[in-house]
Amino acid sequence: MKSNQVYLGLGSNLGNRQENLALARQLITEQIGDIVAQSSIYETAAWGLTDQNDFLNQVICINTEYEPSEVLKKVLAVELSMGRVREIKWGARLIDIDILYYNDAVITLDNLIVPHPFIQERRFVLAPLAEIAPDFVHPQLKQTNAALLAHCADTSEVIKKQ
Repeated sequence: MKSNQVYLGLGSNLGNRQENLALARQLITEQIGDIVAQSSIYETAAWGLTDQNDFLNQVICINTEYEPSEVLKKVLAVELSMGRVREIKWGARLIDIDILYYNDAVITLDNLIVPHPFIQERRFVLAPLAEIAPDFVHPQLKQTNAALLAHCADTSEVIKKQ
């Protein structure tokens, strides 16, 4: 069975944010694949819709046998099982899990775009991503995560918590 390397962005700004991230990691391991790398946890101001609690963010890398659309289904199921409710775009959430990269594939489906279309615009994604995969090259932009972070126009504060 082929093992695929998938980078996932995790975020939480409701309830016990640390516990939410820990539970998400546990459920991802049980249902999608083993975590092979995980970043520190970062605290960041909300992005997009800014009048809400700060987020804790983390990036993990997993190995999975699942194809991209199946990974998406399983990620959405983890969010749902944790109580994620999608009401407002960029709204507060117990957990948010984004597929950032799937190997070095470029995927465009109705419900899934990989690489995640906003990686290069979001410091809260790039800081943890560059921590665990600085030399990984974005398959469309042809720049490493470290270079994307260095040139990111997003000036919001991203504070390493642990």
